[in-house]
Amino acid sequence: MKKTILDFNRMAETGEKIVYLTAYDYLTAKYEERAGIDMILVGDSLGMVELGYETTFPVTMEDMIRHSAAVSRGAPNTFIVGDMPYMSYQVSDEQAVSNAGRFIKEALADCIKLEGAGPDILSRIRAISGAGILTMGHIGLTPQFAGQLGGYKAQGRSAEAALKLIDQAKKIEEAGACMILVEGVPAIVGREITKRAGIPILGIGAGSYTHGQLLIYADMVGMYDNFTPKFVKKYAHIGAELERAFTEYGQEVRAGKFPVDAEHAYKISETEAEALMEALRE
Repeated sequence: MKKTILDFNRMAETGEKIVYLTAYDYLTAKYEERAGIDMILVGDSLGMVELGYETTFPVTMEDMIRHSAAVSRGAPNTFIVGDMPYMSYQVSDEQAVSNAGRFIKEALADCIKLEGAGPDILSRIRAISGAGILTMGHIGLTPQFAGQLGGYKAQGRSAEAALKLIDQAKKIEEAGACMILVEGVPAIVGREITKRAGIPILGIGAGSYTHGQLLIYADMVGMYDNFTPKFVKKYAHIGAELERAFTEYGQEVRAGKFPVDAEHAYKISETEAEALMEALRE
Protein backbone atom coordinates (compact mmCIF):
# COMPACT_ATOMS: atom_id res chain seq x y z
CA MET A 1 0.00 0.00 0.00
CA LYS A 2 1.27 3.46 -0.92
CA LYS A 3 2.49 5.44 2.07
CA THR A 4 1.11 8.92 2.65
CA ILE A 5 2.43 12.01 4.36
CA LEU A 6 0.72 10.77 7.54
CA ASP A 7 2.82 7.59 7.39
CA PHE A 8 6.02 9.59 6.92
CA ASN A 9 5.13 11.86 9.85
CA ARG A 10 4.55 8.79 12.01
CA MET A 11 7.84 7.24 10.91
CA ALA A 12 9.69 10.43 11.80
CA GLU A 13 8.04 10.48 15.22
CA THR A 14 8.76 6.82 16.01
CA GLY A 15 12.27 6.68 14.59
CA GLU A 16 11.45 4.32 11.72
CA LYS A 17 13.78 5.29 8.88
CA ILE A 18 12.35 6.40 5.54
CA VAL A 19 13.96 4.76 2.50
CA TYR A 20 14.19 7.12 -0.47
CA LEU A 21 15.74 6.52 -3.92
CA THR A 22 15.72 8.20 -7.29
CA ALA A 23 14.28 6.59 -10.41
CA TYR A 24 13.74 7.98 -13.88
CA ASP A 25 12.07 5.18 -15.85
CA TYR A 26 9.40 2.50 -15.68
CA LEU A 27 11.69 -0.51 -15.23
CA THR A 28 13.81 0.94 -12.45
CA ALA A 29 10.71 2.15 -10.61
CA LYS A 30 9.15 -1.31 -10.88
CA TYR A 31 12.15 -2.96 -9.23
CA GLU A 32 12.35 -0.30 -6.53
CA GLU A 33 8.71 -0.87 -5.66
CA ARG A 34 9.28 -4.62 -5.50
CA ALA A 35 12.18 -3.93 -3.09
CA GLY A 36 9.88 -2.00 -0.75
CA ILE A 37 11.35 1.48 -1.24
CA ASP A 38 9.15 3.97 0.64
CA MET A 39 9.55 7.01 -1.60
CA ILE A 40 10.89 7.66 -5.11
CA LEU A 41 12.31 10.96 -6.33
CA VAL A 42 12.21 11.64 -10.03
CA GLY A 43 15.13 14.03 -9.74
CA ASP A 44 16.31 16.61 -12.22
CA SER A 45 19.55 14.64 -11.88
CA LEU A 46 18.06 12.72 -14.81
CA GLY A 47 19.73 15.41 -16.91
CA MET A 48 23.11 13.96 -16.03
CA VAL A 49 22.20 10.32 -15.38
CA GLU A 50 19.74 9.74 -18.24
CA LEU A 51 20.17 12.54 -20.77
CA GLY A 52 23.94 13.00 -20.70
CA TYR A 53 24.12 16.68 -19.76
CA GLU A 54 26.96 17.97 -17.62
CA THR A 55 24.55 19.73 -15.23
CA THR A 56 20.86 19.70 -14.35
CA PHE A 57 20.22 23.13 -15.90
CA PRO A 58 19.06 22.00 -19.38
CA VAL A 59 16.30 19.75 -17.98
CA THR A 60 12.82 20.92 -19.00
CA MET A 61 9.35 20.47 -17.56
CA GLU A 62 8.54 18.20 -20.49
CA ASP A 63 11.50 15.98 -19.58
CA MET A 64 10.37 15.83 -15.97
CA ILE A 65 6.72 15.12 -16.73
CA ARG A 66 7.56 12.35 -19.19
CA HIS A 67 9.96 10.60 -16.82
CA SER A 68 7.75 11.14 -13.75
CA ALA A 69 4.78 9.62 -15.54
CA ALA A 70 6.88 6.58 -16.48
CA VAL A 71 7.99 6.16 -12.87
CA SER A 72 4.40 6.45 -11.65
CA ARG A 73 3.39 3.65 -14.03
CA GLY A 74 6.27 1.50 -12.82
CA ALA A 75 5.62 2.08 -9.11
CA PRO A 76 1.91 2.84 -8.71
CA ASN A 77 1.97 1.89 -5.02
CA THR A 78 4.97 4.02 -4.06
CA PHE A 79 5.00 7.69 -2.99
CA ILE A 80 6.41 9.68 -5.94
CA VAL A 81 8.15 13.06 -5.66
CA GLY A 82 8.59 15.15 -8.81
CA ASP A 83 11.57 17.50 -8.93
CA MET A 84 10.89 21.03 -10.19
CA PRO A 85 13.55 21.75 -12.86
CA TYR A 86 15.55 24.93 -13.23
CA MET A 87 13.41 27.96 -14.13
CA SER A 88 10.12 26.10 -13.67
CA TYR A 89 9.35 27.97 -10.44
CA GLN A 90 11.79 30.85 -10.06
CA VAL A 91 9.87 33.45 -12.07
CA SER A 92 6.64 33.74 -10.06
CA ASP A 93 4.26 32.05 -7.65
CA GLU A 94 1.81 31.57 -10.52
CA GLN A 95 4.41 29.80 -12.65
CA ALA A 96 5.40 27.63 -9.71
CA VAL A 97 1.84 26.54 -8.91
CA SER A 98 1.07 25.83 -12.56
CA ASN A 99 4.13 23.66 -13.09
CA ALA A 100 3.75 21.91 -9.74
CA GLY A 101 0.19 21.10 -10.72
CA ARG A 102 1.39 19.42 -13.89
CA PHE A 103 3.33 16.87 -11.82
CA ILE A 104 0.16 15.97 -9.94
CA LYS A 105 -2.26 16.10 -12.88
CA GLU A 106 -0.18 14.71 -15.74
CA ALA A 107 2.45 12.54 -14.03
CA LEU A 108 0.36 11.37 -11.04
CA ALA A 109 3.11 12.39 -8.63
CA ASP A 110 2.24 12.73 -4.94
CA CYS A 111 4.54 15.62 -4.04
CA ILE A 112 6.94 18.09 -5.66
CA LYS A 113 10.40 19.25 -4.59
CA LEU A 114 12.08 22.59 -5.13
CA GLU A 115 15.44 23.99 -4.10
CA GLY A 116 16.42 26.99 -2.02
CA ALA A 117 15.24 29.02 0.95
CA GLY A 118 15.37 32.67 -0.06
CA PRO A 119 12.33 34.95 0.31
CA ASP A 120 11.12 34.21 -3.23
CA ILE A 121 11.43 30.44 -2.73
CA LEU A 122 9.57 30.62 0.57
CA SER A 123 6.81 32.46 -1.29
CA ARG A 124 6.72 29.65 -3.86
CA ILE A 125 6.43 27.03 -1.12
CA ARG A 126 3.53 28.91 0.45
CA ALA A 127 1.80 29.24 -2.92
CA ILE A 128 2.24 25.62 -3.96
CA SER A 129 1.27 24.15 -0.61
CA GLY A 130 -1.59 26.65 -0.46
CA ALA A 131 -2.87 25.14 -3.72
CA GLY A 132 -3.12 21.79 -1.96
CA ILE A 133 0.08 20.27 -3.35
CA LEU A 134 2.52 18.54 -1.02
CA THR A 135 5.84 20.37 -1.19
CA MET A 136 9.32 19.18 -0.22
CA GLY A 137 12.03 21.74 0.40
CA HIS A 138 15.70 21.22 -0.43
CA ILE A 139 18.65 22.97 1.25
CA GLY A 140 22.40 22.54 1.65
CA LEU A 141 24.12 21.60 -1.58
CA THR A 142 21.46 22.72 -4.06
CA PRO A 143 22.62 22.02 -7.63
CA GLN A 144 20.38 24.66 -9.20
CA PHE A 145 22.23 27.26 -7.10
CA ALA A 146 25.69 25.80 -7.79
CA GLY A 147 26.88 29.03 -9.35
CA GLN A 148 26.15 30.99 -6.19
CA LEU A 149 27.64 28.23 -4.04
CA GLY A 150 30.90 28.20 -6.00
CA GLY A 151 30.30 24.72 -7.38
CA TYR A 152 29.14 21.37 -6.07
CA LYS A 153 30.61 21.72 -2.60
CA ALA A 154 29.53 20.59 0.85
CA GLN A 155 27.68 23.28 2.78
CA GLY A 156 27.39 24.23 6.45
CA ARG A 157 31.04 23.62 7.31
CA SER A 158 31.38 26.68 9.53
CA ALA A 159 29.29 27.52 12.58
CA GLU A 160 27.86 30.54 10.79
CA ALA A 161 26.92 28.57 7.69
CA ALA A 162 25.44 25.76 9.79
CA LEU A 163 23.27 28.19 11.75
CA LYS A 164 22.02 29.64 8.46
CA LEU A 165 20.96 26.19 7.25
CA ILE A 166 19.17 25.44 10.53
CA ASP A 167 17.32 28.73 10.19
CA GLN A 168 16.46 27.97 6.56
CA ALA A 169 14.96 24.62 7.51
CA LYS A 170 12.70 26.24 10.08
CA LYS A 171 11.56 28.90 7.62
CA ILE A 172 10.79 26.27 4.97
CA GLU A 173 8.73 24.33 7.49
CA GLU A 174 6.87 27.48 8.51
CA ALA A 175 6.16 28.24 4.85
CA GLY A 176 4.20 25.00 4.58
CA ALA A 177 6.62 22.35 3.33
CA CYS A 178 5.71 18.80 4.32
CA MET A 179 9.30 17.49 4.22
CA ILE A 180 12.84 18.78 3.61
CA LEU A 181 15.76 17.21 1.78
CA VAL A 182 19.14 18.21 3.24
CA GLU A 183 22.10 17.59 0.93
CA GLY A 184 25.85 17.67 1.38
CA VAL A 185 26.28 18.89 4.97
CA PRO A 186 28.26 17.61 7.98
CA ALA A 187 26.45 15.00 10.08
CA ILE A 188 26.21 17.37 13.05
CA VAL A 189 24.29 19.86 10.89
CA GLY A 190 21.93 17.16 9.67
CA ARG A 191 21.41 16.14 13.27
CA GLU A 192 20.60 19.62 14.54
CA ILE A 193 18.20 20.33 11.68
CA THR A 194 16.43 17.05 12.36
CA LYS A 195 16.23 17.63 16.13
CA ARG A 196 14.46 20.96 15.61
CA ALA A 197 12.10 19.88 12.84
CA GLY A 198 8.41 19.19 13.11
CA ILE A 199 8.37 17.51 9.69
CA PRO A 200 10.38 14.63 8.20
CA ILE A 201 13.96 15.47 7.24
CA LEU A 202 15.53 13.38 4.49
CA GLY A 203 19.27 13.35 3.96
CA ILE A 204 21.63 12.79 1.06
CA GLY A 205 25.17 13.18 2.30
CA ALA A 206 23.84 14.67 5.54
CA GLY A 207 24.81 11.96 8.02
CA SER A 208 22.88 9.26 9.85
CA TYR A 209 20.62 11.36 12.06
CA THR A 210 18.01 12.39 9.50
CA HIS A 211 14.63 10.67 9.40
CA GLY A 212 15.50 8.96 6.12
CA GLN A 213 18.12 8.60 3.43
CA LEU A 214 18.19 9.32 -0.31
CA LEU A 215 20.68 8.10 -2.91
CA ILE A 216 20.78 8.45 -6.67
CA TYR A 217 20.15 4.89 -7.77
CA ALA A 218 22.66 4.99 -10.63
CA ASP A 219 25.40 5.89 -8.14
CA MET A 220 24.62 3.14 -5.66
CA VAL A 221 24.40 0.35 -8.26
CA GLY A 222 27.55 1.43 -10.10
CA MET A 223 25.99 2.57 -13.37
CA TYR A 224 26.92 6.28 -13.32
CA ASP A 225 30.71 6.33 -13.19
CA ASN A 226 31.53 9.90 -14.28
CA PHE A 227 32.22 10.62 -10.62
CA THR A 228 31.16 9.21 -7.25
CA PRO A 229 30.24 11.53 -4.36
CA LYS A 230 31.86 10.85 -0.99
CA PHE A 231 28.55 9.87 0.60
CA VAL A 232 27.72 7.08 -1.88
CA LYS A 233 27.99 3.41 -1.00
CA LYS A 234 27.97 1.04 -3.99
CA TYR A 235 25.63 -1.88 -3.42
CA ALA A 236 26.19 -3.39 -6.88
CA HIS A 237 28.31 -2.98 -9.99
CA ILE A 238 25.63 -3.12 -12.65
CA GLY A 239 27.57 -0.96 -15.08
CA ALA A 240 30.41 -3.46 -15.26
CA GLU A 241 27.96 -6.34 -15.67
CA LEU A 242 26.13 -4.55 -18.48
CA GLU A 243 29.42 -3.89 -20.26
CA ARG A 244 30.37 -7.57 -19.90
CA ALA A 245 27.03 -8.73 -21.31
CA PHE A 246 27.12 -6.29 -24.24
CA THR A 247 30.70 -7.34 -25.07
CA GLU A 248 29.86 -11.05 -24.97
CA TYR A 249 26.81 -10.50 -27.17
CA GLY A 250 28.89 -8.62 -29.73
CA GLN A 251 31.52 -11.34 -29.78
CA GLU A 252 28.97 -14.12 -30.30
CA VAL A 253 27.14 -12.29 -33.11
CA ARG A 254 30.39 -11.58 -34.95
CA ALA A 255 31.52 -15.19 -34.52
CA GLY A 256 28.20 -16.61 -35.70
CA LYS A 257 27.51 -18.22 -32.32
CA PHE A 258 24.28 -16.31 -31.76
CA PRO A 259 21.54 -16.99 -32.53
CA VAL A 260 21.47 -20.79 -32.47
CA ASP A 261 18.42 -21.72 -34.51
CA ALA A 262 17.61 -24.80 -32.43
CA GLU A 263 17.32 -22.59 -29.32
CA HIS A 264 16.48 -19.08 -30.45
CA ALA A 265 14.44 -19.35 -33.67
CA TYR A 266 10.73 -19.94 -34.21
CA LYS A 267 9.69 -23.34 -35.60
CA ILE A 268 7.65 -24.29 -38.64
CA SER A 269 6.22 -27.76 -39.19
CA GLU A 270 7.92 -30.03 -41.73
CA THR A 271 4.72 -30.05 -43.79
CA GLU A 272 4.62 -26.27 -43.98
CA ALA A 273 8.35 -26.10 -44.66
CA GLU A 274 7.97 -28.53 -47.58
CA ALA A 275 5.01 -26.52 -48.91
CA LEU A 276 7.06 -23.34 -48.71
CA MET A 277 10.00 -24.85 -50.59
CA GLU A 278 7.68 -26.32 -53.22
CA ALA A 279 6.06 -22.94 -53.74
CA LEU A 280 9.46 -21.32 -54.14
CA ARG A 281 10.49 -23.89 -56.77
CA GLU A 282 7.44 -23.21 -58.95
